[in-house]
Amino acid sequence: MVKKVQEIISEVSNERIDTYLAKILDISRNKASKLIENSVLVNGQKVKNSYLVKENDKITVDEYYEEEMQASAEPITLDIVYEDEDVVVINKQNGLVVHPAVGSPNHTLVNGLLYHFKNLSQNNGKFRPGIVHRIDAYTTGLLMIAKNDRAHDFLAKQLSEKTVHRKYIALVWGVINNDTGTIDAPIGRDNCDRKKMSVISGGKDAITHFKVIKRYTKATLIELKLETGRTHQIRVHMNYIGHPVVNDPVYGNHKLIDDSGQCLHAKELGFVHPTTKKYMEFTSELPQCFVNILKKFEEEI
Repeated sequence: MVKKVQEIISEVSNERIDTYLAKILDISRNKASKLIENSVLVNGQKVKNSYLVKENDKITVDEYYEEEMQASAEPITLDIVYEDEDVVVINKQNGLVVHPAVGSPNHTLVNGLLYHFKNLSQNNGKFRPGIVHRIDAYTTGLLMIAKNDRAHDFLAKQLSEKTVHRKYIALVWGVINNDTGTIDAPIGRDNCDRKKMSVISGGKDAITHFKVIKRYTKATLIELKLETGRTHQIRVHMNYIGHPVVNDPVYGNHKLIDDSGQCLHAKELGFVHPTTKKYMEFTSELPQCFVNILKKFEEEI
């Protein structure tokens, strides 16, 4: 793990900082945006992607990066729902981390992808080949994977334009009285615990819609649709309104039922194919770990 610090004195005015850094550092605008969120200060202050750079601004980029490391192929069993020359849809199993990170370079979805597929997009770097979006290790369900950079850009654009269809199923603590609801609350790094996310003033826009499927004595089964894709969005939003996801080890203060992780499943995924331009939609059943916990609540009726 290497820490790389760059200091840049701006020579331009009235240019968005994400565009400016992408050009100066020779990186994608998407990567520049991630740097701005986590590793960039302008004149000692955090800024948003829309910040307009001024001449003589001091821009500090404090970035950790991997050096002389590369993810290796591993024969990890994957549930491949769909595959063609551009796109793969994976039904991710419980407990599988999506991509390697420093300290845990192995046994991830990416390691499995490298074993099963010869070609994967490289837009997200050598530790995230093929990865267009992600879900948490203990969230199960559908993910789209890009086999080439053209497909990656096309799919990523749909995500940024909020046209990808993503529907989740979750079991949350408490009885939700309203049949439907929308949570519109900004999400950012928790001010007290930087490993967690929370609803904070000045966070990124985050919108979650939910609909009640079934009510139990102590919990509610709900369907959720995302307008945005913030880190831990569903888990943070449901905890924010007082209904944390059942068995979530991070958010909420309820006792854990077992060690299988939160009852959250990415059930539906729909997008326009990068080559055929036809809309495709996929669905997956609840995993056994989710079903096992659900049965415990059904027995209380």
